[in-house]
Amino acid sequence: MPSTDSPESFLDDTPPGTTRIGIDEATELGEKALTRIGFDKEDVRIILDQLIDNALCGYPFTSLPRILAIANSPKTKNPRKPVRVIHETPVSAMLDGGNNVGYVTVYKTAEVAIEKAKNSQFSIVGAHDSYFSGRNAYYVEKVVNAGFVTIHVACGQPLVVPLGGARPALGTNPFCIGFPSADGPVIIDSGTAAMQWGEVTLHAHIDKPLPEGVAVDRNGAPTRDAKEALLGGVLPFGGHKGFGLSVAIQTMGLLAGAQLARGDVQDYGFLFITFDPGLLVPADQFADQVAALMNAIKATPRQPGVDEIRIPSERAFRERDRRRREGIVVEQKVIDALKAL
Repeated sequence: MPSTDSPESFLDDTPPGTTRIGIDEATELGEKALTRIGFDKEDVRIILDQLIDNALCGYPFTSLPRILAIANSPKTKNPRKPVRVIHETPVSAMLDGGNNVGYVTVYKTAEVAIEKAKNSQFSIVGAHDSYFSGRNAYYVEKVVNAGFVTIHVACGQPLVVPLGGARPALGTNPFCIGFPSADGPVIIDSGTAAMQWGEVTLHAHIDKPLPEGVAVDRNGAPTRDAKEALLGGVLPFGGHKGFGLSVAIQTMGLLAGAQLARGDVQDYGFLFITFDPGLLVPADQFADQVAALMNAIKATPRQPGVDEIRIPSERAFRERDRRRREGIVVEQKVIDALKAL
């Protein structure tokens, strides 16, 4: 059953070395760990809301394991200031993330994007001086549920090796586009790296080999050893096409102020471009048209052996419904590490 979601990005069952736990248990585990790291009650709520949703949608590497990455990040140990707007117009805003983790900064940036779009039918909002924003679709779904089309891009510090390079020069640089429809949000969320960095760190933590052709070691040589890849970098997806898209997103991050925090053009930036579809066509008609388009795509004649054509994020939404009933799957090593915090 073809899908835009990688089969490596989620767990369908409870394989050896994993444990299935309920939402309440996962929340309690995450709350204790994040509080011990030093986050206040409001930040813990914001961070965990996404981490649990990521797990429900079937993305283990962007769920509870990210708490370990947050705990080990030097940025987490540095002082934090409240997220604040440093420049704005009726349709735009620039936010200084104050070295807060991206789960908090980008959440608040999305809220500003929604509020300005409600007032003006359009907004462009950026944020910088932050890190680790997690799953873009989480924020975009909130914006789409408010009735808007949105494009969200995020760039970061160098982890991805450019074509022909032996050292990283680009972030993993994901992009996400969301549309309201009569059948619920349609969200296309994709990184421009051959493998997301969170997956690499999870593979390293559980000693799992990487797929072929996604990473290089510190010398620029191909490797399947995740620990070696952490010292080297990952490749862009799709060769020169993914590389070009990554360069474009890194450049758009400059509009979000990526260079402002530390004077480095290769740094974190988060940008939302949001608008009311009613600026162009009646919003309710657009929602009906999007639903009709998705249904037409799903109705395409299928190749032998294919049960269904899935729309991007359709699998994740189904997983969310199922895992709310059945619980989420977490690596036992991750649970042990969180308890050790």
